[in-house]
Amino acid sequence: MKLTQLSLFLENKPGSLTLPCKLLAKAGINILTLSIGDTEQFGILRLIVKEPDKAKKVLEKGGCVVKETEVVAIEVADQPGGLAGILEALEGENVNVEYMYAFTVKQSNKGVLVFRFDHPDHAIKALKKHRFNVLGQVELYSRLEN
Repeated sequence: MKLTQLSLFLENKPGSLTLPCKLLAKAGINILTLSIGDTEQFGILRLIVKEPDKAKKVLEKGGCVVKETEVVAIEVADQPGGLAGILEALEGENVNVEYMYAFTVKQSNKGVLVFRFDHPDHAIKALKKHRFNVLGQVELYSRLEN
């Protein structure tokens, strides 16, 4: 139920973001979703791709520093309070959210959010207990292809 996220450390200067995007494009690897955070001197590009092992090799060969991280994709009702319900359930189970971002996919009035938790296995157990749909790789990728 966990997904592999690739995190790249980039200098905060013009053109730094272009290199990994070009490397992935040349290798035929599509970016499914991403997030960028920055400081004055560097940024972190977080990516989810369908072939993370292949992408990591391509990026490292191209000179990028890449770290793998486990994240969790959760289906959320696309309505006011959808995210609040997830966060309340996590808070009640003492689960810490380190960061999150959204997928660009939306089906049946539901969106998909990507979470990084301090303890992902505990978070998955808590989410299932509260009847939230945690998406595995196969389910998530099949939704993206439709």
